Amino acid sequence: MRNERVSVSKNRKTMKIIIAITGASGVIYAQRLIEMLLQQEGIEIFLTLSKNSALVIEDELKVKIDLQRFSPEELFGEKGKKIVYYHCEDLTANFISGSNHFEAMVIIPCSMGTLARIAGGLSDNIILRMADVALKERRKLILVPRETPLNYLHLRNMLELTTAGAIILPASPGFYHHPMTINELVDFVVLRVLDHLGIKLDMPIRWQSPQLRCIMNL
Repeated sequence: MRNERVSVSKNRKTMKIIIAITGASGVIYAQRLIEMLLQQEGIEIFLTLSKNSALVIEDELKVKIDLQRFSPEELFGEKGKKIVYYHCEDLTANFISGSNHFEAMVIIPCSMGTLARIAGGLSDNIILRMADVALKERRKLILVPRETPLNYLHLRNMLELTTAGAIILPASPGFYHHPMTINELVDFVVLRVLDHLGIKLDMPIRWQSPQLRCIMNL
């Protein structure tokens, strides 16, 4: 893999990013996002997992975890030591208060239950509370749902959150980059998340007109 590096704003020594994994299918998106973030300089990652996410991780990644004793190294090896983990019921976590700054929060994948609770203003676990903080402090909140089809309530909740300032970024990969593997489809979505975090990587997901591609391939 090419060296995927990015420079963080000179105004801050580090960029603090909260990643929340919920019980929706598509945990591979979260895994890949964190892998890419771990390759960057000047980024601190704070991770929390919903109760249902443990079931999805076991089913989709074939890794059995105990949320009470979970260590990020179980999913990310030695690099996982750089990740700060918060249990989803740890209401003493720093970022449940708006007085503790973070740049962005990404809920990936975001279940429709979590999305609905955020839209309803509920905050009875730290995922919901930190999302609430992100909205009230006008910080970036990116929700990555992977659900289809969408009913009226799903769409209404998405509209409510978009109006409140969140970014709804469905896990809907494009095909104009001619993907040949599942990983390339996953990377398409993850790189769009990174774009909205302000992290630009030089990877081939940018759309180009067929005419321009022909010229560049001459």
